[in-house]
Amino acid sequence: MFTGIVQTCGRVQTVQTNATGARLELEAVPGWELSAGESIAVNGCCLTALPGAPNPCFDLSRETLAKSSLGALKPGALVNLERALRLGDALGGHLMAGHVDGLAELLSIRPEGGGALWTLRAPHDLAPLIASKGSVALDGVSLTPVDVRGDEFSVALIPHTLSATQFHQRRPGDLLNLEADVLARYLQRQLEARS
Repeated sequence: MFTGIVQTCGRVQTVQTNATGARLELEAVPGWELSAGESIAVNGCCLTALPGAPNPCFDLSRETLAKSSLGALKPGALVNLERALRLGDALGGHLMAGHVDGLAELLSIRPEGGGALWTLRAPHDLAPLIASKGSVALDGVSLTPVDVRGDEFSVALIPHTLSATQFHQRRPGDLLNLEADVLARYLQRQLEARS
């Protein structure tokens, strides 16, 4: 589990496709010594650190490539990183599984003070899982939807979020990894089962 509070950013070194998906390698991250098998959220995707690599390395399954933006990463791109939550850690954001549901398109960015108001479009099937004043994760960042209208929703970003994540590099038209709130997913499943 993760909280959506990004701890640092990493830089992509390579993404190489292979028979089972792809391998993502990051440049060395100062102060981040990863253990083999450790779960790390990379732009919100729960990935497993590989053993024996000098730099942080992760295998990407075909499912991860199909549901997330990780396969489109280019060398030099910044990614949000968060270590898995441990018992006793502070829960600063909201509980996240690191299981990306799909991609949200960034439609517009409106500066607000030192922050910004983003408007995004969710995939039609995921839109019902997003509620105003609920929780949503974009590229692994825990955010609160401000306004929800149909498939579109907005989120307010404070200056700290823009500076502590790769969000300062985002532009309209970009696709971000979207994870709906875990509770919303279970509630939807229960409602489907009853009807």
